[in-house]
Amino acid sequence: MTITATKVSARQKEIVHQYEAELDKHMLELKAGGVEVMHEISDLARIMNIHPIHLSNTVKAVTGRSACDLFEEKLVILSKELLTNTNLPVAEIARQLTYDPSNFTKFFKKYVKMTPKTYRDSL
Repeated sequence: MTITATKVSARQKEIVHQYEAELDKHMLELKAGGVEVMHEISDLARIMNIHPIHLSNTVKAVTGRSACDLFEEKLVILSKELLTNTNLPVAEIARQLTYDPSNFTKFFKKYVKMTPKTYRDSL
């Protein structure tokens, strides 16, 4: 049995590029503290004028990863940046990222394998 690679169209690559640009824009808004509710994949799809399932399928086809994986990766990077480069309390960083502090700690620990405080203390 042979496995054939699926060809990725220029339009699919364009959608992923636009998705990543919208994610980066949203991360900058979060970093600036100007967001009350974090976007979901459906919100980003609406901004891009495409269906959320089409966005998710396209991101997966092009990158091999889910749209949520990319979103969460960027959120972890931003979290680490805020913990490293600010003196804000962890609870304030959580609120800035639209998390309840305990849920932020669970999210961060899931991906970094340590709590935000432990991460900050290790720097």
